[in-house]
Amino acid sequence: QVQLVESGGGLVQAGGSLRLSCAASGGPFQRYAMGWFRQAPGKEREFVAAHSWKDDRTSYADSVKGRFTISRDNAKSMAYLQMNSLKPEDTAVYYCAARPDFGVFTRAYEYGNWGQGTQVTVSP
Repeated sequence: QVQLVESGGGLVQAGGSLRLSCAASGGPFQRYAMGWFRQAPGKEREFVAAHSWKDDRTSYADSVKGRFTISRDNAKSMAYLQMNSLKPEDTAVYYCAARPDFGVFTRAYEYGNWGQGTQVTVSP
């Protein structure tokens, strides 16, 4: 099973940018579908973005489309989430997730490997 560790969260003003990183270890990262999710206080965990290793397909939640970009560097066993034009409603704990499969997966229950999360706070 792959282990995941997120980093790159922090406090940023609205309109700013952050890049989250997800370091993977312990498994064949290049064969894992990757996803990013977020959870705000009092809310359920929600899908943000996903990437398929086999055909490089991506999927995004409507709320982040055009502002966020998911990417990966298989040589470094890293996944990234570039977040631009951040809004206060983007404030949440962000999690990366992995599944030993190909394809794009947008539901949290489809992933069996999770990181510990990194806090993103966007001030007005």
